[in-house]
Amino acid sequence: MEEQSQASRPRLTESQQSRVEFARQDLDKARAADLMEMDGAALVLQIERLRARLHDVLSLVEETFES
Repeated sequence: MEEQSQASRPRLTESQQSRVEFARQDLDKARAADLMEMDGAALVLQIERLRARLHDVLSLVEETFES
């Protein structure tokens, strides 16, 4: 069953794999950050970074399933 699901999964290009890895890294950094210690500007930057990564990953999903 697992072989079947992996076979139907689209292959990502190196560029797409990098985009996913950057998103994972940003998410890991956000999880590790002590939000209580961050000032307002740092929190806004954190949110904007995550919003941009979310947008990029959703675009990647669309690209992957359109091709």
